[in-house]
Amino acid sequence: MDNVWIPLALSLKVAGWATLLNLFFGVAAAYGLARWRSPARDLVDSILTLPLVLPPTVLGYYLLVVFGRRGIVGEWLQKWGIELVFTWQGAVIASTIVAFPLVLKSARAAFEDIDPQLQNAARVLGISEVAVFFRVTLPLASKGIMAGVLLSFARAFGEFGATLMIAGNLPGRTQTLSIAIYEAVQAGDDNTAAIMVLITSVTCVLLLLIAGRLLPKSHRRKF
Repeated sequence: MDNVWIPLALSLKVAGWATLLNLFFGVAAAYGLARWRSPARDLVDSILTLPLVLPPTVLGYYLLVVFGRRGIVGEWLQKWGIELVFTWQGAVIASTIVAFPLVLKSARAAFEDIDPQLQNAARVLGISEVAVFFRVTLPLASKGIMAGVLLSFARAFGEFGATLMIAGNLPGRTQTLSIAIYEAVQAGDDNTAAIMVLITSVTCVLLLLIAGRLLPKSHRRKF
């Protein structure tokens, strides 16, 4: 069963790190877009949402251009002894980028759904902007943010195309559950593939059910 549990553990590890990164960067970007008033806002939002619609292989190609050994960032990182191609860290980057729009869209909808009068009332009481964010804005938007985080985890957990291109398929090192399923099917190991498919499906269904309960109907219309 090691050929099932090792990829599962790696998938959980990659998805966990990707979700933590998206929780920070996704919420920050969502809050900035929710407050920003500029004609360029829709353009920036579209660019940040691109990973949701671009083919995973296209994203993988972009990641190789940026983080590959001769990439824009990868060549600089190599000078510091850091290499992301064919590593689980590379899989984390791929999963983070692919799942990022799910946190962005959900968190932005949650921030925009907050009644501004509640925030203004806190400011009238002399509370600083930082305190208003952490004591008023963030708690009110927390359910929408958590829904986006769960969706992001589910997406990162099942990521395949971009991860395969930048991290490869190295058993025990970069072979996530989705890639292991593909390899098992190619090898004709239907029993192992079925077990891994069942684990993936059940995990994603549970996450979607929880996210659906956290995400209000008004947020769903904005998503």
